[in-house]
Amino acid sequence: MKTPHTLTQPVATLTGVGAQTVNRLHKLGIRLIQDLIFHLPLRYEDRTRVHPIGSLTAGMTVMICGKVDFIDVLNKGRKSLICRISDGTGFLSLKFFHFSADQHNTMKAGTWLSCFAEVRHGYAGLEMVHPEYRVLANRESYIPENHLTPVYPLTEGLSQLTLRKAVKQALNEVELLEDWIPAELLQRYQYPSLLEAIHTLHAPDESVSMVALQNGSLPALKRLAFEELLSHYLSLKKSKVSAKVWQAPSFFSPALENSKAHFLRSLPFALTGAQQRVIAEIEADCVSSHPMMRLVQGDVGSGKTVVAAYAALLALTAGYQVAVMAPTELLAEQHYRNFSAWFASFQTQVVYLTGQLKGKPRAATLQALADGSAGLIVGTHALFQDSVQFHKLGLIIIDEQHRFGVHQRMALRDKGQQAGLRPHQLVMTATPIPRTLAMLQYSDLDISIIDALPPNRTPVVTSVIPAERRDSVIDRINHWVDKKRQGYWVCTLIEESEVLQCEAAEKTAELLMQALPAVRIALIHGRMKSAEKDAIMQAFKNHELDLLVATTVIEVGVDVPNAGLMIIENPERLGLSQLHQLRGRVGRGADDSYCLLMYQSPLSDTARQRLGILRDSNDGFVIAEKDLQLRGPGDVMGTRQTGQIHFKVADLARDADLLDIIQQIGEQFFIDTPHAVQPLCDRWLGVSTNYAEV
Repeated sequence: MKTPHTLTQPVATLTGVGAQTVNRLHKLGIRLIQDLIFHLPLRYEDRTRVHPIGSLTAGMTVMICGKVDFIDVLNKGRKSLICRISDGTGFLSLKFFHFSADQHNTMKAGTWLSCFAEVRHGYAGLEMVHPEYRVLANRESYIPENHLTPVYPLTEGLSQLTLRKAVKQALNEVELLEDWIPAELLQRYQYPSLLEAIHTLHAPDESVSMVALQNGSLPALKRLAFEELLSHYLSLKKSKVSAKVWQAPSFFSPALENSKAHFLRSLPFALTGAQQRVIAEIEADCVSSHPMMRLVQGDVGSGKTVVAAYAALLALTAGYQVAVMAPTELLAEQHYRNFSAWFASFQTQVVYLTGQLKGKPRAATLQALADGSAGLIVGTHALFQDSVQFHKLGLIIIDEQHRFGVHQRMALRDKGQQAGLRPHQLVMTATPIPRTLAMLQYSDLDISIIDALPPNRTPVVTSVIPAERRDSVIDRINHWVDKKRQGYWVCTLIEESEVLQCEAAEKTAELLMQALPAVRIALIHGRMKSAEKDAIMQAFKNHELDLLVATTVIEVGVDVPNAGLMIIENPERLGLSQLHQLRGRVGRGADDSYCLLMYQSPLSDTARQRLGILRDSNDGFVIAEKDLQLRGPGDVMGTRQTGQIHFKVADLARDADLLDIIQQIGEQFFIDTPHAVQPLCDRWLGVSTNYAEV
C-alpha cells in the first residue's frame, strides 16, 4: 500500500536502478524517490510532430522521417558512414563517425527511418550528425510523442534513457506529495496545484509554450520556484526565531564610556557617518541579552575593520574574549597588525594563531587563551580546531565570511557556548551582496551597510584595452615606477587548476623581468609557503619592490596605499564582483589610481557588456546586482566552500520578481501556517535546514 513514506524510500527500490546507477544518482543529489520528482528537466525536445525535410534550416533540432536513397562509407580522413534520406520535399545526409556493420546493413536503400538531431550545414547540403534514429516499416508507422521529451541534468555514466525511466516510476507516487501552499495563495498568483505543476514540467503536452518553458515564465515553473524560494526564506527565519531563545553576555560596563572615548581619540582618522551609524547598531545589539547575529557589508576600503575593532572594544571592556577569524594568513596577519596597533594602549594581550604556528609559541598562545590572559585572538580556520579552548569568549568576528563553510563558523560559535550563553557574532564582507540575494540568504541576520568611503579616497580610473597593446602597457610601468609609485600585475585563472595558474604567473614574471630590467619585480601565488608570501608582501609594503606579479591570491587583504596601478590580464575570465575586489587593492590613498583590464580579442558581447559595467562604475553594490543578472548567484551564503548556491528550480536572476513577494508572504506564512514550515524546508533543503543556524 502506498503511503507518504513511499516518497522517502531510497531510489534503489525502483525497478532497473542498480548499485552503479544509485551511485551516479547520488552525485546529482538524488537519494530518495522524492528527489527524482523534483529533478526537473534542463530543456525539452519536440518530437510531437514530423518536419518536412524541405522546411529545415541549420540550427533546428527536429524529428524527420525519410527513405534511404543511398549509403556509403568514406575512408578519406576520418572514416565515416554517410546515408542520404529524402521525403519528397527535400533530402538530407546522416553522418556517423562511430558505426557498426549491423548499422551499415540496416540502412539499405528504400528503408524508412525516423531521425532526431540538430540540423547542420555539411559539404553536400544539410546534415545530421549521429542522430537518434529508428527503422520504420513505412512512412505512416511513425507515431509522434504526445508531449515534449524532457532532457535532464546528467552525470558521467548516466544516460537520459535510464533517468527518464526512473523519473517515470517516481511520478507514479506523485499524488502522495502534500501541497503545503494554501489554496488562497495559489489563487492569488494564479499558480497551478503541486501535482499539476510537476506533471506539466516533466511531460509538457503540445499546448505548453516552448518559449515559456525556456524563459521561465510558465506558471508551473514559477509555482515551484516560488515554493523553493519560500522554503529557503522560512528556514533562515526559523533559525532567527530560535536564536532569540538563546542568551548572550551583555557588554555593559561602567568603564565603557572612558574606553570608547580613548579608542576614538587614538585613531589617526575620524570615522565616517556611515561607520558611526553601523557602530551604533552593533552597540545596541551587544548590550542586549540575546546573541547579536549581524552582517556588516561595506565596499572595498569603506573601513569595516575599525568598526569590528570597536565591537571588540565593547567585549574586552566587559571582560570577555574576542576571536577574529580571516580566510587567509595574509588577511589574518594584516588584521593582527591593525588590532595590535589599535589596542596597544589598552591592557589587552593580542595573540595570533594560524596552522603555521608550531611548538612552544603555539602552546603558549593556546595557554593564554585557555587561562584568559589573552583577550583577543586573530587567526585563520585554525581557531576552530579542537585544541583551541577559550576562557570566556564573548564575541566572534568573521571576515570575508563567504569564504568559510557554515559548519566552520558553527564550530567556533560552539566553543564560546558557556553556562547557557552564546557569543555575539559579527560577520563582515567586502563582497557587496545584491539586495535580492541578501534578503533571501541572510534573513537570519541583521544587515548593516557601510555605504560611504573615507573622504580622501579618489575613485580608480578603469580602462578596458586589448592584449595587443601589451607592449605599451609595459612601457607605462617604467614611467609609473619613475614617479616612485608601485603596481600589481594580476594573472587570472587559465583553467580550474592552481598549478597551471601559478605556472602562467611565473612565466609572466620572467617576461616582465626581461622587459623591465630597472624595475624591482617579485612573484606571489597560492602554492608558495606562507612565510615566503608574507616576506614578499612585507617587502612590497616597505617599497623594496615596485611591481608585484600575482595570481588572484591578492584579491583580499592587501593594503598598500602607494600601489596605484592594477593590470589584470584576461579579465573576461572572472566575475564582476571578483574584478571589483581586485581593483579595490588600488585607490587606497589620496593619489590618482588606475586599473587596466587587458582582454584577449575577440570579446563576446556579454564579456564586453560586463567589462563596460566595471569601467563605468566604482559602486560595488551596483556591480554586484549586474553580476547576479549576468552570471547567477555565487556562494555568498557559504554552505559550501566553493561553487554556486544550488537551487533545484529557482534562478535568482530570472525569478527576481518573486523575491519581492517572498519576504512579505514568508512573514505571514510563519504565523498563519506554522505546521507547514518544517515539511517545506525538508522537501527543498533536506539536511541543509540546519545550515542557517550560524
